[in-house]
Amino acid sequence: MTVTVDGPDFVALHVRDVEAAAAFCERHLGLRRAPASPPGAVVFATEPIPFAVREPLPGVKLDGVPRPGLGVALWLRTEDAQRLHDELAAAGVPILSPPQDGPFGRMFTFSGPEGYTLTAHGG
Repeated sequence: MTVTVDGPDFVALHVRDVEAAAAFCERHLGLRRAPASPPGAVVFATEPIPFAVREPLPGVKLDGVPRPGLGVALWLRTEDAQRLHDELAAAGVPILSPPQDGPFGRMFTFSGPEGYTLTAHGG
């Protein structure tokens, strides 16, 4: 018998400064903290999959890494990608690719906490 997985169940970004990354997510993405988080992490009340920023796990080294997460594609669903783009751009958040229509609606890519590349889509 083969054991299988159902799919992603939790997503966390490893960051150097948990509070600064959490503030970015709250201020620019409108995320709200979950009632409880483990030590060294901030978990947000996201559905259907919990999302967090956290201290690096043992063995993960971010020293000298200008953009963590290379090779990982993290997409965030939103009601209105164009409006989120406009708000992020107005706040000075670096936009890496402009809004365009894609397979999942309007989409664009921006630089998130500590330089993670994030794509927002929807609306």
